[in-house]
Amino acid sequence: MLTSTDFRGLFNERFFRNFLPIPATSYFNLEIGTPDFQLPDITNGNLVKLSDYRGKQAVLLAFTRIFTEKQYCPFCYPHIKALNENYEEFTNRGIEVLMITSTDEKQSQIVVQDLGLKMPLLSDPSCQVFRRYRVGQALGAPLPAQFVLDKDGKLLYRHLFSFLDHNASVETLLAQFNAAKLD
Repeated sequence: MLTSTDFRGLFNERFFRNFLPIPATSYFNLEIGTPDFQLPDITNGNLVKLSDYRGKQAVLLAFTRIFTEKQYCPFCYPHIKALNENYEEFTNRGIEVLMITSTDEKQSQIVVQDLGLKMPLLSDPSCQVFRRYRVGQALGAPLPAQFVLDKDGKLLYRHLFSFLDHNASVETLLAQFNAAKLD
C-alpha cells in the first residue's frame, strides 16, 4: 500500500550517500558490453548474475526508485505496477525483467509482498550497480532508468530519468525488443 506520510527510515546512510544530485550519464563502452553484476533476487530467493543471461535470453534492466519499504517514488510506483502487471507479456516473448532497487533485503521483502511482485526484485543497497550504470541520483536515492539488452548483452535502448519523461512505458520497452527481432 502506498503511504505518503510515514517518513521513518527515510533518513538513513543510503539517503545521505545519495543526497547530492548527480546527473544521469550512463556512458559505458558498448563494444565491451553492459557492466556485469551479481545481486540477490528477493522475489525468488537466489543470486542473479547478469552474465548468466548472455547468449540465452534478452533482458530488461529496470532501475527503480524506492525510498523505503513504505515510501515509493511517485513517478516509479505506477511504473513498477505496470511492469509487474505485464511481466508475463515480457516472459512470453523470451525477455526477463530484472528490477533493481536500492532498498536493503529486509525492506525489499516488504516491497515484494506489498506489491505482489512476480518479477525478480534485485537488492542493491550499496548502490554500486546504480553507479556502474551511471543512472544518477538526487534527494536520497538513485534515479530510475531502463536498459533493453539483447540476448548477447548488447544495449539496444536506454531510457534515463528526466522530469519530462520519468520512465519508459511498457509499450515503448516492448517496441524496442520487437524492433530488435529477438527470435
